[in-house]
Amino acid sequence: MSLLTNNHLKSTVALAYLQSVTDPEIGLNIVDLGLVYELNFNEAEKLIRCVMTLTTQFCPMGESITTDARETLKTGFPEYAVELELTFDPPWNHEMISADGREFLNER
Repeated sequence: MSLLTNNHLKSTVALAYLQSVTDPEIGLNIVDLGLVYELNFNEAEKLIRCVMTLTTQFCPMGESITTDARETLKTGFPEYAVELELTFDPPWNHEMISADGREFLNER
């Protein structure tokens, strides 16, 4: 699944920041896990809209992961507000893990 965005340059920067947010149960960052679905930048309102998912709807670390993602985006883009939407459509699956993520998990 590829990331939906309206600003590829800013999304590249945002994804670099989001690579510091890890799922503590898996030990892999949310970008390589494929949890980030969409990043859109509203320049007029200085708002980042991030649509993401979790590995399961009942992920015990879900609140921690989403809070870390929101705060990390605020750190990277301090002039923007962050709206984070959690979705489970489409549901996450192992095929969404990046090649780097698969390599990381295979080495563990």
